[in-house]
Amino acid sequence: MANAWKRDKPMRPLLFLFSATIVLIFVFFFLAARPSATLSTPTAIDPTIRTNLPIYGISSFNCEECPQSHPVIANVVEGLRYPFIYSLADLGSLPGKPHKNIVRFLKRKPFRKPDISATIQGVLEKFKGEGRDNGLVVDVGANVGIASFAAAVMGFQVLAFEPVFENLQRICDGIYLNRVGDLVTVFEAAASDSPGNITFHKLVGRMDNSAISATGARLAFKNNKEVAVQVRTIPLDDVIQESEPVLLLKIDVQGWEYHVLKGASKLLSRKAGEAPYIIYEEDERLLRASDSSAREIQEFLKSVGYNHCTQHGTDAHCTKLG
Repeated sequence: MANAWKRDKPMRPLLFLFSATIVLIFVFFFLAARPSATLSTPTAIDPTIRTNLPIYGISSFNCEECPQSHPVIANVVEGLRYPFIYSLADLGSLPGKPHKNIVRFLKRKPFRKPDISATIQGVLEKFKGEGRDNGLVVDVGANVGIASFAAAVMGFQVLAFEPVFENLQRICDGIYLNRVGDLVTVFEAAASDSPGNITFHKLVGRMDNSAISATGARLAFKNNKEVAVQVRTIPLDDVIQESEPVLLLKIDVQGWEYHVLKGASKLLSRKAGEAPYIIYEEDERLLRASDSSAREIQEFLKSVGYNHCTQHGTDAHCTKLG
């Protein structure tokens, strides 16, 4: 057998050529990934994340240093006047029960239009019509960015708060794919009424239902695996400067809404015309799991001057009428 192998000498040059090719491919991608010192003019489309950010009470999440997970399944959403792209954090139970948007993707259809994206764009479109287009959109419980990107592609500056790392990875995908690195600032934190750390419950397979309350996280998905992690908490009043105009505050935090609002007392106490339009999820079951209630939220909002609230499905919209 040894002599037979020696007689098969023509294979050696082929193996050498194959090995050399692999090395050359590696070197090519290594060099291509390095920034060139000779380039002086920027490309037409620059996806670079901003580094000249305002000074906030917490460092922003750095997408350029964030390790990305694979695969990335991203698509444009259907039916919006200002369309955007986002990627999925949960792929469903593969291969038997894939996420509905994966099925649409395989059928060459856009992702379904998220209700909150259409709502956000409707509110901001009205503001634009009134000449109010200079202000922040604050997205608390940003998930994969379907509210943040809905605002950013309209040209609005966004502050997004999200404590789940897997969702932060997907937000970074969307920042790159939508070319909104100069508009979206992300914070790896849960907004609350006090600074510190708290146990957060991630729900594997349904990251959009992850919550500070373990009961709230498992409420609709009792069979999903739950993972407890420590996350940072920070009040919005510690992040948003008094001089910064805020047009819209969206909160969807699986029952933690009261604590987010309490941590934004200064922001919400601004006079009519300067206080933000509020959209928050008002699900009594989730609120009770976090030891609060819709009534408690309504009473608090009245105490800071919000005198007009309307119900839109499970969301409440509140504003100050002058």
